[in-house]
Amino acid sequence: MKQLLIDAGNSNIVVSICNSSGWLHHWRLHTVKNKTSDEYEVILRSLFEKNNVDPQAIGRAVMSSVVPSLTHAMEDMVWKLTGRELFVLGPEIYNELPIDVLNPYEIGSDIVASALAAHQNYGGDLIVVDFGTAITVCGINAKGRLTGVSIAPGMKTAVQSLTKSTAQLPDVPLSAPPSVLGLNTVHAIQSGVVLGYTGMIEYLVKEYAKSMSSDTKVIATGGLSYVVEKLTDIFYATDEMLTMEGLKTIGELYTKSE
Repeated sequence: MKQLLIDAGNSNIVVSICNSSGWLHHWRLHTVKNKTSDEYEVILRSLFEKNNVDPQAIGRAVMSSVVPSLTHAMEDMVWKLTGRELFVLGPEIYNELPIDVLNPYEIGSDIVASALAAHQNYGGDLIVVDFGTAITVCGINAKGRLTGVSIAPGMKTAVQSLTKSTAQLPDVPLSAPPSVLGLNTVHAIQSGVVLGYTGMIEYLVKEYAKSMSSDTKVIATGGLSYVVEKLTDIFYATDEMLTMEGLKTIGELYTKSE
């Protein structure tokens, strides 16, 4: 069965198609919160046609969304495109998942999907660091219980905040500067944001690990994970498809239950 998976975030909407054999297609769209379902349908239908995807071949559609204003538009779009109802991951079904979610009405569905995939794919005590519009650090113990979450503004969010709130600081690419000693404005911002955030992540991971076993694995995910992964040796793996893997598993679980 082909599954359509959607991860609607504040900066990007990630769309994937998979079947039991693996991943078939993967697209990343800019999030536009006031776009209508018709506009999103035009975009998805164009991508489907370009890649020879038959919308009627989609057997299930699953979404994680941290943008409530997009949820209805995505539901309407998926129905028009595929004739399928969109299954939206939410706290109502967390207790049916093979992980234990703390404060289900306060935790993002993307974090839950990533935690589920990490627990099933890597096992043991885990720390997942998701680099997106926000940076989240999530602990998952070997029994599948989420032990805690930390949230900070993402690196791009931090840079945008600087450029919007100050008159003379420019927007800069997210890459490591030649040295922590910023000798010009661009390198100074890169030092503070890219290197500073690397230090923040290392500290948070160290603190999380104190309550876990000595062989805790740290998994990086999210669209900006590539910025930090080469600057530190704390990561066991970088898995950009972690959230989508979780949505894929959830779709399979609910398919089997029907």
